[in-house]
Amino acid sequence: MIEMLVYPFFRNALLAGVLVGIACGIIGSYVVVKKIVFISGGVSHSAFGGIGLGYLMGFDPIIGAAIFSVCSALAIGVVSRRGCQSEDTVIGTMWATGMALGIIFISLAPGYAPDLIGYLFGNILFVRTSDLILMLVLDCLIAGVVYLLYNEFLAVTFDEEFAEIAGLRVEYIYYLLLVLIALTVVMLIQVVGVILVIALMTIPAAISRWYCTNLRAMMALSMLLGMVFIFAGIWLSHLCNAPSGATIILVSAAVYAILMVLQIRDLQLPLNL
Repeated sequence: MIEMLVYPFFRNALLAGVLVGIACGIIGSYVVVKKIVFISGGVSHSAFGGIGLGYLMGFDPIIGAAIFSVCSALAIGVVSRRGCQSEDTVIGTMWATGMALGIIFISLAPGYAPDLIGYLFGNILFVRTSDLILMLVLDCLIAGVVYLLYNEFLAVTFDEEFAEIAGLRVEYIYYLLLVLIALTVVMLIQVVGVILVIALMTIPAAISRWYCTNLRAMMALSMLLGMVFIFAGIWLSHLCNAPSGATIILVSAAVYAILMVLQIRDLQLPLNL
């Protein structure tokens, strides 16, 4: 891997891995603890509608993905919190609608969408300097908001009833958390694509939860694991000439499976087959 550092695209990929690892560690920890994993999946697939709109209207598909991600995250939050529909129903609807809109928009767009597979499955080796700047801005925004509202997010994540009794505006804090999830999804689309976002956001945090006793430690370990998984995935994809996004996820899943087996063995839990 060292000899590949002479190539600018490879250095960009490693920097993207660091920036994405930071966002995944912070937001993924909330997603896992709050048990809203499938919201990230729903938001990421909804983002495909924005990607298609970008192709159709001629602007950067990532901008369209950001708009659709934020709007779908807020829609899921508002509809589910106001009791109009159950959360899983809303997620499923947004999930399918976003993908369908993306397909329709792309079919109506003139010409051929050359990098569509990259948006679906990711290709971290194609990250540009402008993408790194966007990732850095989003990282600073996410980290800044979480730093300022850490106690509020902590209360809402672990015990909403206590947060309400303490006088916090739980609903609006929850909406803000969903917006941060949407922004993290936008970053991850560049690395692992729309379809694989849910795995990279949750696997590092799920592993960290086994070994950490507080949320700050969980975030730190999740960041480190996310970076390690991305670096290892890039290296293996180069060796095997395999797609980078899928390889990153397979590395993450393999580590998760191994550690899960060790956890079961150590706890001596019976397996109900």
